[in-house]
This record gives sequence, C-alpha cells and structure tokens, in this order.
Amino acid sequence: MRLGLFMMPLHSLGRDYGEMFAEDAAAVLHADRVGFDEAFVGEHYAAQVEPISNPLQFMSALIPQTERLTFGTGVLNLPHHHPAKVAADVALFDHMSGGRFVMGIGPGGLPSDFELFGTLEADRTAMMTECLDMVHRIWASDPPYDIEGEHWHVRIVDTVQHDLGIGPIPKPLQRPHPPVAVSAMSPFSGTARLAGSRGWHLISANFNPTVHTASHWQVYTQGAEEAGRTPDRATWRVARSVLGTETDAEAYLARPGNSIAAYFNYLLVQFRRAGLSKIMIDDPAMDESDLTLAYCLDRMVIAGSPATVRDRLIDLVDRIGPFGTLLAAFHEWDDAPLWRDSMERLASKVMPQVSRAIDGQKAAE
Repeated sequence: MRLGLFMMPLHSLGRDYGEMFAEDAAAVLHADRVGFDEAFVGEHYAAQVEPISNPLQFMSALIPQTERLTFGTGVLNLPHHHPAKVAADVALFDHMSGGRFVMGIGPGGLPSDFELFGTLEADRTAMMTECLDMVHRIWASDPPYDIEGEHWHVRIVDTVQHDLGIGPIPKPLQRPHPPVAVSAMSPFSGTARLAGSRGWHLISANFNPTVHTASHWQVYTQGAEEAGRTPDRATWRVARSVLGTETDAEAYLARPGNSIAAYFNYLLVQFRRAGLSKIMIDDPAMDESDLTLAYCLDRMVIAGSPATVRDRLIDLVDRIGPFGTLLAAFHEWDDAPLWRDSMERLASKVMPQVSRAIDGQKAAE
C-alpha cells in the first residue's frame, strides 16, 4: 500500500498568509523526506482559512525541492475554469514535474466559491465532465480548434499561424494524459459511480465514517461494470486523519482546541449549515441533532502508538476491502514536532507493517 498526504489545507483564523503557506510547504517537503509517495493539495478561492487558490502554482515551487513525490490536485474545481486554461496549465505542470502528476478534479465544494464563479445553481457535475472532456479533446488534437459545448467554446481558427508555431495549446508529458482522480464524500456517491464509469481514480474523503467509505467502492464498481470496465482497487485512495504517537498515552486529542478537533468542528458546522450532516453519520436511524464533535473524532480519527495505528488501519482494510493508497490528512501544525514525528512513524514503522499484513492475507487466500 502506498502512502500520501492530502491537504485542503485548513488553518486557524487570524494567521498570516505567508506563515500558512510556509507551513504547508514544509509539510509537503517533510513528506518527501520521510518516504511518502504522493501529496495532494486543494483549491479554494474564497476562504481565509483554506488559503491555497491555485494548487498547481503552489506545488510548482516544490518540484525541484522533492525527489520522490507524485503531486496531485485535490482538486481542480473544473466548473470554475475554462477548459483551455486547464489544458495549458496542467500540461505545463506535467512537464515541469517530469510526469509526477495526478489530475484530481471535482465539481467544487465551497459555497463562497460557487457564488464567486456564478455556479450556485448550476449542474456542476455536468460542467466538470464537459470541461474534462474538452481538455482531453484539446490534448488529442492540433489547431485549428473548434470545440463547442454547453458551457464553453474552445476556438482558435482564424489566427493559427503554423509556420510560426502560433495556435497550438501544449500537450502534457504523460500520454495520452495524466491519470484523472475524483473525490467522493457522500454515501453512495454519484460522483464515485461516475468515476467508475469513466475509468477515473477514486479518492474517498477522510471525514466519512467507514460505512460511507465502503459505499464509495460499491457504487464505483457498479459504475465500472455498467460501462464494461474492470475496477482496479489499486487506483482507490482512501483519506484518513491519522496521528501516530510514541505511546497510546499521548493525550493530544484531549488538548483544548487541538488542530484535529478544530478541523472536524469546522466541517461539522459547514455541513450542518448546508444540510449535509448525513455525510458524517454512520447510523441512518440517528437524529442529525445528536451529531457531535466527539462522535466525529471517535469514528473518523485514527490515533495512537504505531501498533495501535497499524491495527486500526488493518481493521479498516478488513472492513472496506483493499485499496491502493492511504492519504493521511494534513492538520495544522499546532505542535510541529509532534506532527513531523507522526508522519515519520507512519511512513517508516506503520505502513511497512500494514503492507506486510495485507500481503500475508492475500497469500493465505
């Protein structure tokens, strides 16, 4: 099993932007040093506490400082971008990174961004799909371009000058294109089913109870089989909030205002206001008013000694089935040494044991 980092990222109110960006960069660089395989970074335009507006721009500064990481957008919210710009920007990053890139896409998840870009009432999933299809058509062709859809029109016809090389939109290094991944968070997610039908990779969010995470692969498989595709669990990435401490006695989660609790409280408030609390509830009979922060931390956070974290991750695999990559969620470094040590323990001690246990189960089967 591979190991990655997934960062929205989410920070505390009142922090300086430069300080937040420096901390985010330090987390990605530390992930590369201690043996992580991937790093996904989110995109949010209108949220002070989710400050990275352009993950490609942010990650491009880290390419020459890393050796092993594959970078991923987590995600490019395609309804908010013109396909030609996406095609050119992604191609640039793919070449700059030497093909160390996974193109994570999504319909968007932040209401303030929806209002900003005028997509509050739009069919954002349809916009996402059309945008990606147009990007792939751009990469599969040469000018003149005249690609018209319901939401965008890509046209370079009258100004093409082949003798001067004017008109072509860059193609990526990876051919025919970088792998596409899409995130899912709702139980029995329609986006996960769509991903299966299109052959995209799947990312399950870390703020889901295990039963919802399992439902993502269930509908992904259904979508794949309906489209005549064979689903591959190696392309499934499962995000989880993971804290590896030296012993189980570590009392970090009991600290007032710790960054994991602050993270889930932020999401809990957001989902309540949006009428989406069911995303965090694993019992259909439970009243949404009974959803508490303690409930979320109990069901969605894996914390403890390396042995405890290992056992809980193996239990996760037992409950949802094998998956290709664990994405450890980034939480603000309110205690930087603790978080750096946690990442190193996860990479050097926990994941090798988890992989050996899974391999042993496969061999026994």
